[in-house]
Amino acid sequence: MSERTLQLVLQYDGTDFAGWQVQPGRRTVQGVLESTMASFASSPVRVTGAGRTDAGVHARGQVASITVPEHWTGEKLRRVLNEKLPHDLWVSAACEMQPRFHARFSATSRRYSYAVGLDEGAASPFRRRWTLPWTRALDREVLEWCASRLVGTHTFRGFAVRGTAPDDDDHRCEVRLARWRPAASGPSEGLVFDIAANRFLHHMVRFLVGTMLEAASGKRPKEDFTALLAADRNDEVSPPAPSVGLCLEEVTYPADLYLTP
Repeated sequence: MSERTLQLVLQYDGTDFAGWQVQPGRRTVQGVLESTMASFASSPVRVTGAGRTDAGVHARGQVASITVPEHWTGEKLRRVLNEKLPHDLWVSAACEMQPRFHARFSATSRRYSYAVGLDEGAASPFRRRWTLPWTRALDREVLEWCASRLVGTHTFRGFAVRGTAPDDDDHRCEVRLARWRPAASGPSEGLVFDIAANRFLHHMVRFLVGTMLEAASGKRPKEDFTALLAADRNDEVSPPAPSVGLCLEEVTYPADLYLTP
């Protein structure tokens, strides 16, 4: 039987998911996708994600790769999935790809955002699912100083969970974008941290944000941040920021992998 390799671009509210990866007895994004596919596909379909987002982490641009029988075009599959998926998971696009496409290993860049609310309304139940309410004063210059130190290639052992990569992995990531910007959310006040890199380690963005927020609120010297960029252990890192504000925005691939736009 002839087959197609498809790329699915996924959006989800991570609040009620125990992360991306299938876990026994837990509701996960991969698990919901595979069980939904099983409800109408003729055989089990394995869904591979670009990254294993943690419990509570959101996505506007998570990517999955699947191989399906040829009669399933990207648009047809997208339409059927969106009719059957729960309200907190949606397929925003589906493209046909070269057979060698792999959602994780073919990726050249990933981009995340982290939202911090600074006004009292950030604690509203209508916002706190996606924004970290922050009540302490923040020094914007310190935030920007820390972010500017990130661009380039560093060993991120100081900002990652131990054992997040094999012992022979150098834990090096090339950061291509790191900035704080005002949140574009009407009258509310807030900041968003944007970061893009060729790869990310487990909890890396949340450790970065947690440490920057503590430095900018005066709980630790900003120079600690650069020391952690050179550290070979995470002993001195601040607690990771909660998952609530983190969103996977985009995953990028070489253009020659796409068979359809």
